[in-house]
Amino acid sequence: MTGNNQPSQSKNVFGVGNALLDILALVDDNFIQNHNLNRGAMTLMDAENQGKLLQQLENQSLELRCGGSAANTMIAIAQSGGSGYYTGKVGEDTNGAFYRQDMVALGIGFEVDPHLHPDNPTGTCLVLTTPDAERTMCTSLGVSTQLSVSDINIEHLGSCQYSYVEGYLWDAPDPRKASIETMEQSKRHGVKVAFTFSDGFLLDRFSDDFHKLVSEYCDVVFCNASEVRHFCQSESLEDCAGKLGKIVDLAFITDGDKGCLVVEKGQITHVPGYPVKPVDTVGAGDAFAGGVLYGLTNGLTLEQSARWGNYLGSQVVQIHGPRLPKSPVDQLQTVIAG
Repeated sequence: MTGNNQPSQSKNVFGVGNALLDILALVDDNFIQNHNLNRGAMTLMDAENQGKLLQQLENQSLELRCGGSAANTMIAIAQSGGSGYYTGKVGEDTNGAFYRQDMVALGIGFEVDPHLHPDNPTGTCLVLTTPDAERTMCTSLGVSTQLSVSDINIEHLGSCQYSYVEGYLWDAPDPRKASIETMEQSKRHGVKVAFTFSDGFLLDRFSDDFHKLVSEYCDVVFCNASEVRHFCQSESLEDCAGKLGKIVDLAFITDGDKGCLVVEKGQITHVPGYPVKPVDTVGAGDAFAGGVLYGLTNGLTLEQSARWGNYLGSQVVQIHGPRLPKSPVDQLQTVIAG
C-alpha cells in the first residue's frame, strides 16, 4: 500500500496478445462453403491465401478495427472506465500505424516498438460474419509472431493489478515465451494472472500446456462452454466447472445468452445473461472478459463483475464488429444493481 492507502498498482490490467488488424465483412453461407473454411472457428493462413479471399470481397464494404482477442478485452476495460497497457507486435507499416493510433485514442498504453523488417507486415484477421451471426476468422499472424520476451515492459506490468494473456499466443514459440515471462513476472511483482483459452482448437493442440498453466500460474481463467468441455473432457457443464474449480481459484465460463458460471474456490454460481437477437458474435467473449476484469479491479463483487461482463457481451453481439461504438459506462450502476 502507498501512503494514501491506495494499492501500489496504478493501472488495472496489463494485456498481452496478437496485435491483429481486424477486417470485417458480411458474407453468405455459400462464401464459407465455397472456400472450404472452418465455419465458426479461427483458421491460420498465410498472407497469400488471405489475400485471395480479400480479392473475392473487393466489391464489398469492409471495416477496419484494431483487434486481436486480448486487445478487444483491453478496449472493453477502457470503455468501462478502466485503464491499462497492451502489449502486441505490429509492423512499421500503414496497418501498424493505424493500430497504434486506434489503441492510444482509446486511452490504452501501447508502447511496443514496431518490427522494422518490410517482409513482416502487421497481422490481419479477416472476420467473416454470416446471416446467423456466426463468425469465421481467417488469420494471417504476420509480425505478431515476433512478439518476444524483450517486449514485456516489467515496470508497466508491475504497475497493474492483473495481467491478461490470450491463448492464441501459443501458436508461435516467441509469443509463447513472452506469455510465460508475463506470468512469471506477474507472480514476482504481486500481479494476479488471468488467462483465456481463446479457442477450442488450441485446447486440442496444447491441452497439456494449458493444464500446466492453469495449475501453476493462473489466478483467473476465462473460457466458454465449448472450451471448458474440451479442457475437462466432459459434456456436463456443471461437471466441467467442478473440475476446473479444483485447479484454479476463480473461473468464468460463458454460455451464450444463458449467462455464465462463476466458479470461486469450487463454489459454482450461475449469473443470468441477456437474451438478445445476435447480429455478429465476434468479440463477445472478449467483451465479457473486459467487463469482468474491470469489475475485479474496481471494487465490484464477483457477481456484479459477471453481470457487467454479460451485459457487455450482449451489447457486442448486436452490432457488427468486436467493439461498442461508444462507452456503455452510463449503464453500469443499473446493470450491477441486478
